[in-house]
Amino acid sequence: MRNMRPLWESLKTASHVRRPPTLANFHGSGSRRISCSRMRSAAPAERSDFISIIDNDPDLVKTGQKHGPGLIILALIPLTSFALGTWQIFRLDEKTEMIARFEDRLIRPPLPLPPRIDPSSIVDFDYRRVYATGHFRHDQEMLIGPRIHDGKNGYLVITPFEREDGSSTVLVNRGWIPKSLQRHRHRKEGLPSEQVTVHGLLREPWKKNMFTPDNRPDIGEFYFPDVHQMASLTGSDAVWVEETMVSIEPDLLKAYDREAKGIPIGRPAQVNLRNNHAQYIFT
Repeated sequence: MRNMRPLWESLKTASHVRRPPTLANFHGSGSRRISCSRMRSAAPAERSDFISIIDNDPDLVKTGQKHGPGLIILALIPLTSFALGTWQIFRLDEKTEMIARFEDRLIRPPLPLPPRIDPSSIVDFDYRRVYATGHFRHDQEMLIGPRIHDGKNGYLVITPFEREDGSSTVLVNRGWIPKSLQRHRHRKEGLPSEQVTVHGLLREPWKKNMFTPDNRPDIGEFYFPDVHQMASLTGSDAVWVEETMVSIEPDLLKAYDREAKGIPIGRPAQVNLRNNHAQYIFT
């Protein structure tokens, strides 16, 4: 028991050892008191200048307000695209039918050109293969240009063709010649004086577009084939024949030889109408 007392006294003394201060020790008065507001920041709702979104005045949205031009344009875009696409479908069908009709006429045997032709009936014989015999009136020749052929500048040679029986005179588009050989003295081989037989396509008169300038017949400048104007100048019928090459497939060697001699290079007996409406439908 004697040995137990010193141990008990030591434990008792240890129980009175000062413990570390806690937050509760600072709640007293005086300089040792620390406010809780310094220990933590105040919540937004506890601030005196806080304004809730519920206390704000609402923004009124007007109904029935007129839309601006931008929204109207956006609404018109799909409508316009639909209308143009529908129109291109009809144009594709029309163009396909037209090309098929012309190709059917090309495979038929050529017809002799009638002595007298009603210009208003040519539409029913457009792209019809015909032939006629007579003489070229080179003194009344007209050049349409400039026209590009294989990257070279030149002209289309339009010459009145007087029929052998003297029944009528028609206009013949003989083909293309280079610009350097536009003078008669430079292409004598391309000016036959004897009687010849012309093979070609009966065509409708061309239509002038808005970008092509007007012809100047007073100074001998022609930019597009105005069939009625040219017929009036030469005393011919308003009948347009496009001379074709003998072979359907172009012969390069023969074309080079004709170009060097100034003999007009005629067109192939083919339908040369473009049909891009299928691409326009998707674009």
